[in-house]
Amino acid sequence: MVETQPLRRRTNTGPGRLLIAVYLLFAIAATSRAGLQIATKFDEAPVAYLLSALAALIYIVAAVGLARSGHTGRRVALACCSVELVGVVAVGILSLVDRDLFPDETVWSQFGSGYGYIPLVLPVLGLIWLWRTRRDPA
Repeated sequence: MVETQPLRRRTNTGPGRLLIAVYLLFAIAATSRAGLQIATKFDEAPVAYLLSALAALIYIVAAVGLARSGHTGRRVALACCSVELVGVVAVGILSLVDRDLFPDETVWSQFGSGYGYIPLVLPVLGLIWLWRTRRDPA
């Protein structure tokens, strides 16, 4: 008798679709913001603007990982959500402790307060969704 592993549930169905849509919305918002800031006033706060561009890239890749839903997509989404959570917490703390470090806000400044704290909540929801869809209950 061959023992098989329980199948993984798909990440791109049900609430996962909403999660992907929010990631795509934030990808567009962060890309637009970073693109405009880098193009018009990069010399004022290059670190802040590059962090916003990094956030945009992470949102795009996370959305693709969640949408693909296979083993590789799950691993990519897990890595993105983890890096995003560490990034938003680190930048959030640094932006509160030393305001001079970020002369202009990033997407993750003050834990994403400029975006209704969604940048802080989004990776947590992503990680929860990846955990909940890890295996079908047998």
